[in-house]
Amino acid sequence: MKLGILGAGAIARVMSDTIRKMQASGHKEVELYAVAARDLDRAQAFADKEGVARAYGSYEALLEDPAVDFVYIATPHSHHYRHLKLCIDHGKAVLCEKPFTVTARQAEDVFRYAREKGVLVTEAIWTRYQPMRRMITAALNSGVIGTPKLITANLGYPMLHKPRIVDPALAGGALLDVGIYALNFADMFFGAPDSVQGFCTKYETGVDLNDSVTLTWEDGRAAHLTSSANSVTDRQGAIYGDKGFLLVTNINNPQQFRIVDGDYKVIQSVDCPPQLTGYEYEVLEMADSLNKGLLECPSMPHRDTLRLMQIMDELRAQMGIRYPCEGVDDDATL
Repeated sequence: MKLGILGAGAIARVMSDTIRKMQASGHKEVELYAVAARDLDRAQAFADKEGVARAYGSYEALLEDPAVDFVYIATPHSHHYRHLKLCIDHGKAVLCEKPFTVTARQAEDVFRYAREKGVLVTEAIWTRYQPMRRMITAALNSGVIGTPKLITANLGYPMLHKPRIVDPALAGGALLDVGIYALNFADMFFGAPDSVQGFCTKYETGVDLNDSVTLTWEDGRAAHLTSSANSVTDRQGAIYGDKGFLLVTNINNPQQFRIVDGDYKVIQSVDCPPQLTGYEYEVLEMADSLNKGLLECPSMPHRDTLRLMQIMDELRAQMGIRYPCEGVDDDATL
């Protein structure tokens, strides 16, 4: 199965490295076949360095190649909607980097269009596909911490040197880049909240810099989430029950979780299974779903992507953040 990448930046290189390691480890299901960038020189430089067979100087040229089976979108957030629609126009299945789109309305339109065309599309948020998600869920279901009542999670990196983070035109800010992982952490284990409240500090360009989000459920559960674009955080997640709690190291790529009892003693420690890069699980599920003729991936169904986009829309409305690209949400603007 041949993969084409739209975009030739840092995240595209991670995907290239993933496919290379998959091939070397015996996972031959997917071959990195082509890359496209806004100009041919950039695409060719990527192809030469990463060992990619074909380089294209436009996204359309790659999508017109009949050998491409599916596409990984690695372009800026603000471009995802256009590029998703473009891929679907060409009948190409899509694994799109997070956030799936900028708004829920855009996501809903993409899903509708993909269903009409019979094209598989899914969001590439790697933590949803990784084995640690199922392992944490199994631990919670075992009752070892009792009934889960409260979640805390944070993720932050100093990223103000990255143009895409500070530029509103590129849908920058902490929420869509790192806050989405904290929201997904809560969503994976508590599901859809009943209320959402968010506050932020802003950068001089108007994007959100540090976010504080509270989710609540009518049954009394709550989640307190923080994200940052200008500071190093411990990236820890915790799920608290009435008999103990579960601590997760690095919600952006969990490497271990520890179970602590009511006497604050660690009673179990579980390590992440060996990884290639951590991206391999979304690639393998994408290939499997495509082989089965599915229109969405089981680990990240469309309803979950749409729900999280709706939550982020609500949070940005409360924070007073709107991006120029939010007007790009119907066929007339394409």
